[in-house]
Amino acid sequence: MRTVRSRWTLVACISCCLAFGCARSAERAVISNEALATVDGQPIYEADLEPMLHTEMLKLKRQEYTLKSQALEALIENKLLEAEAKKQGLTIVKLLEQKVQVSEPAGEDIQSTYEANKTALKNRPLQEVREQVRDAVKQAQAQAARQNYTQGLRAQAVVKILLPPPPKSEVTYDPTRLKGDAKAPVTIVEFADFECPFCKAAQPTLKEVLAKYNGKVRLSYRDLPLREMHPHAQGSAEAARCAADQGKFWEYHDLVFADTSKLDAAGLKDKARTASLDQERFDSCLASRKFQAQIQSDLEMGMNAGVTGTPTFFINGTVLTGAQSLAAFEKIIDSELKKRPGKSD
Repeated sequence: MRTVRSRWTLVACISCCLAFGCARSAERAVISNEALATVDGQPIYEADLEPMLHTEMLKLKRQEYTLKSQALEALIENKLLEAEAKKQGLTIVKLLEQKVQVSEPAGEDIQSTYEANKTALKNRPLQEVREQVRDAVKQAQAQAARQNYTQGLRAQAVVKILLPPPPKSEVTYDPTRLKGDAKAPVTIVEFADFECPFCKAAQPTLKEVLAKYNGKVRLSYRDLPLREMHPHAQGSAEAARCAADQGKFWEYHDLVFADTSKLDAAGLKDKARTASLDQERFDSCLASRKFQAQIQSDLEMGMNAGVTGTPTFFINGTVLTGAQSLAAFEKIIDSELKKRPGKSD
């Protein structure tokens, strides 16, 4: 997940609390009904701090939830493996050796992984880094195989997650960039950057989500270009807006994410031709930069809602960050669907 700087300076005591694990003490002080300070006899209360701290406290609460959730999932997995290992009279290590086996990575898997990470590998030729890439592919396959195995164990057990979720955030969707049934009960608002590799990685999963929950989930796109990291993020966002101006946002969106190596002006215009846009109108729109204000508005909306990087998803207000698995989306969506009166989805 790519991160973005806050527009505001972080409050020193909050950063300290996060670093040294005393966020709860800070929260207790903030929610106290007593005055926190006085200036010439005039008290300062919690309500006075709220405008300054709202976004940062929201981030802290989400970070706390994420850490607890990750630790909880690890403990649940360990308990499932312990129970299965005991049933079979094995240690967890021996159980995994028997049940989680990975074959030698295929040449095409090594090649595709290399191509996807060529920049991180500093464009070194494949023959120089082949073993490194092979090990990475094998490790990823082993992790996926272990996850599939433990998910099978979990499906046979009774697991209830009682950890309270973090507070929801109110973000609005853009009706001009909406995919799926307009009346769907679950709305995913995605804040993304067209040049962000993690945003690109999330696209296949989003397509799976929309296919699985056809009629129940709708997806809306919001711009959050990380300009300091990605020199073509702003231009790509403006180009996609120009495509939306011709009613072809999603077609252009898919073309951009299909090949993020060509996002300069020439590349963006080529994609417009591929999308069969009115080229003269598109070029004029792009040159005018008329959507700068709307893109900035999206960015500020995301930052005010506590977004710290891309991609970030708000699923009926519940936050999910990074290029997550289908299961991560399912967990939140299924919970939202169960809340519908008279429904048993």
